[in-house]
Amino acid sequence: MKATINAKGTEITVLSKGDENDFISLTDIARYKNPDEPKDVVKNWMRSRSTIEFLGLWEKLNNPDFKGVEFDSFIHEAGSNAFTLSPQKWISTTNAVGLLSKSGRYGGTSILGSAAIKQLTGSK
Repeated sequence: MKATINAKGTEITVLSKGDENDFISLTDIARYKNPDEPKDVVKNWMRSRSTIEFLGLWEKLNNPDFKGVEFDSFIHEAGSNAFTLSPQKWISTTNAVGLLSKSGRYGGTSILGSAAIKQLTGSK
């Protein structure tokens, strides 16, 4: 199921999988900062060491199938000038469940609601 919320005049898509786990569109949030290229905002966010640390910790706590060894190689490189990581590569390499990513016209990247709130507000 798809719904939207409005934050500061920006429509943000919320995807429901039928349980309490809703995914919030990072692409829509990024569109607030860069309306022309929101994917660049998401890619820059994925380069940050703190983002990778957060995503890895969340996955370790909530995903029994998370591939921690693959995560270790990302955390080792994260933050360096040459480091790049797409949401799709993160998902496929680590078996992550806290992000969704689809390519194409109606694609984008979404983060699980509970994880999004912790990341966006800085709460633990």
